Amino acid sequence: MNFGWLLRMSRWARHPPSKRQVQIMLAILAVFLVLFGIERIWGWPDWLTPAGGLRGGMPRP
Repeated sequence: MNFGWLLRMSRWARHPPSKRQVQIMLAILAVFLVLFGIERIWGWPDWLTPAGGLRGGMPRP
């Protein structure tokens, strides 16, 4: 753990985020978890997978 993270944790301990900020962070986390769960259950759709590589060449294995 570097020094920057320690400073951030000490600042959060002295001035914790408001209830509204915590609710927003939890809502964003919930959206990501729902999207992750949907992707794990039904998989990644083929129409969202690019056909070529990054430069249009052969796809990577």
